[in-house]
Amino acid sequence: MFLPGLRRLVDTLHEAGARASIQLGHGGSRARSVVSGTTPVAPSAVPTPVFEIEAELAVPEAMSAARMRETVDAYVAAAARAQRAGFDMVELHGAHGYLISQFLSPLENTRSDSYGGSLENRARFGLEILRRIKSDVPGLPVIFRIGVEDFFPGGLTADEGMQVGRWAEQNGADAVSVTAGHYRSLPAAERMIPPMAYPAATFVEYAARMKQLVDVPVIGVGRLGDPEVAAGAVADGRLDIVALGRPLIADPHWVAKAQAGVPVRRCLACNHCITNMRSGAQLSCVVNPATGREEVYAGTSAPGGRRIVVLGAGPAGLTYASQVAEGNDVTVIDRAERAGGAFRLTGLAPRFNDVAAAEPTFTAYVDELERTCRLGGVRFRYGSEAAGDDLRGADLVVVATGAHYRFGLGAVVPRLLRTRAARSRAAARLFASPRIRDALYYRLRTGRGAELARRLPVDPGSTVLVVGDAARAGKAREAITSAFDAALAPSARSAPTP
Repeated sequence: MFLPGLRRLVDTLHEAGARASIQLGHGGSRARSVVSGTTPVAPSAVPTPVFEIEAELAVPEAMSAARMRETVDAYVAAAARAQRAGFDMVELHGAHGYLISQFLSPLENTRSDSYGGSLENRARFGLEILRRIKSDVPGLPVIFRIGVEDFFPGGLTADEGMQVGRWAEQNGADAVSVTAGHYRSLPAAERMIPPMAYPAATFVEYAARMKQLVDVPVIGVGRLGDPEVAAGAVADGRLDIVALGRPLIADPHWVAKAQAGVPVRRCLACNHCITNMRSGAQLSCVVNPATGREEVYAGTSAPGGRRIVVLGAGPAGLTYASQVAEGNDVTVIDRAERAGGAFRLTGLAPRFNDVAAAEPTFTAYVDELERTCRLGGVRFRYGSEAAGDDLRGADLVVVATGAHYRFGLGAVVPRLLRTRAARSRAAARLFASPRIRDALYYRLRTGRGAELARRLPVDPGSTVLVVGDAARAGKAREAITSAFDAALAPSARSAPTP
């Protein structure tokens, strides 16, 4: 029943010049019974924390030999369906604590038969699936994805992971995709989808090590959203192919932009998308408001032929300017000496959303967004307030001045964030509380955009639009979404001021 839709997807990818692959995976003990209606299965009946090591603890049913054969057959059937749908290849997911990875883990695989014990035995299940697909679905290339290190006692070690990669090649894998991490990883499961505090190219050295062991192409992943970093990893011979996940959510045009040498919309690696997905909510992205709402913006573009003045060079102002740059005369004015506004301070705080914050991530995001604006012809003026002459003749004035702290905290908070105490363990524990973050980022701030809009000396007939935190002291995603919607949605064409 799903093949017609998959065929349309493949056709679309092919029309764009891409090759199409689909990942085949089984959750094993991490398949939620509330979704499937059945008890999950696994190599062994080892109690398993499900859903990012939260309170839910599942005790799976140990797979019988017959159930294992059925599962291998199901993988083969899935690969055959993928081939019928037109996919050019498939990827076997053998990482991150799912079924094949569970067989590899000494802690999660306590079997005493030929599928447990030694590394060779623990690798047998995944390699059997690989061999069967290669023999039963001829002509279909198979990528074998391996989490080479689990980062917890009793998990797969890097040396073992490298050996499994070699065996995958020997059993017919056409490429080896190298990642790391597991739901049980220490200090946290986030290690398998490394957030912003982790270094760029987090797992590339594992890929480089694998390249010394196999002759098939090696795919690398993990914080490769900077095109220069990704290209450098390939140029240096550390990997052959770059795998991207979150960066493509932040910017679906990442590949085309990287090829053209123009700035991409930077993924913050804040894992907002992951948190939403795993909570059952709609997929969304802090920096790309179109994520999960693509149909709203399909075929939309900002009207041209206007002179637009944007007040404020924070994320909302920059987002708005970048979206309306084409075909318009756009100037951004900010009283600060550089772009970014309070968003730059966010990187100094102990946490952003539910991950440790990292200042370089926010700096890179702001810098690339400003560069995108400049390449689109947007002019910037820093270090001064907007005067009447700046607004004279403007068709549209956009107020994106951001939210401001109340009770005189505006001068205090930036100083506190720049102290060593802000990076202490005590501060990290404090910021781990959603209530504390809500107070500091939201409730203690207020937007003054409406007040400023009323005082602006604009020409009769000019339109004044308030976006971002200036409209309502909110969170970064809401501010950016507000600007994005105002630029591209019909509501952006609001009535002129009297």
